[in-house]
Amino acid sequence: MFLSIWLYAMAWGWWFALGFVLLIFVHECGHLLAAKRIGLKVGAPVFIPFMGAFIALKEAPRNAWIEAQVGIGGPLLGTVGAVLCFGLFYATGNPLFAALAYTGFLLNLFNLAPVGFLDGGRIVTALSPWLWLVGIVIIALLMFLHFNFLLFLIFIVSLPRLFSLFRKKTAEEIRYFEVTPAQRWIIGTLYFALAGGLALGMKLAHVRP
Repeated sequence: MFLSIWLYAMAWGWWFALGFVLLIFVHECGHLLAAKRIGLKVGAPVFIPFMGAFIALKEAPRNAWIEAQVGIGGPLLGTVGAVLCFGLFYATGNPLFAALAYTGFLLNLFNLAPVGFLDGGRIVTALSPWLWLVGIVIIALLMFLHFNFLLFLIFIVSLPRLFSLFRKKTAEEIRYFEVTPAQRWIIGTLYFALAGGLALGMKLAHVRP
């Protein structure tokens, strides 16, 4: 899957690179808008060459429900960006837009992996933190199939939060993870529906470079 992105970059060069950066920017704006809607103080999106981007929260989420809302904001708006690229492909017939749509769907789906600092890791905090175990297995399998430094970094950085599952929680930590059934239903429906939609989008948008 990630090989396709590299091939797209080779085929369309700077035009693809520009679209790629814009898709990441749209994704990060989703987090920004979600955080501002909730009332959290945040900084502007920060880009890290060859790794991606992030927004800096100037204050920590007060509970898992807020963390999940900020986490899912990026993939939601990022999916809208990918869908717009797919629409441009149908309107123009230019395969560059299909390649960008596929890339957008893939990146947002990958970010939904329930592990560490990825968006999925933050979202499933409102479902069950034990899903972080599923996420770390997914990352380990991806490393086994196609090792790269970014996956290794995600794996290593995710371990401290994973290990926190196995230690005794303070009363404050227990309260942090308290989520109402309605909140859990809302975030669970959004999470799994989004993952399914992104997988379908990848299948529809895939083109040979």
